[in-house]
Amino acid sequence: MVFEEKMIMNGEPEDEEEEEEEEDLVDPLEAMRQKCAETEHCIHTQARLEQCETRVGSRSSTEDCTEELFDFLHARDHCVAHKLFHSVK
Repeated sequence: MVFEEKMIMNGEPEDEEEEEEEEDLVDPLEAMRQKCAETEHCIHTQARLEQCETRVGSRSSTEDCTEELFDFLHARDHCVAHKLFHSVK
């Protein structure tokens, strides 16, 4: 109850300004991951992952796509590792 009274008396905190500033920031890791996911090797491993997900989703089996997922993540992160640290100050 005391907190609500303080909010009424003082008004809402200025969270909107902070959120707007945070939205302008772009994580270079995410940008690099998107670029690397478009390379030929990553597209191939992602296609294998999607095929596995389709196959597993159409059946009721105990198979999962862990190996394909790790292959895709490894290929993407290998590409990112070579490019990311050149842009870090």
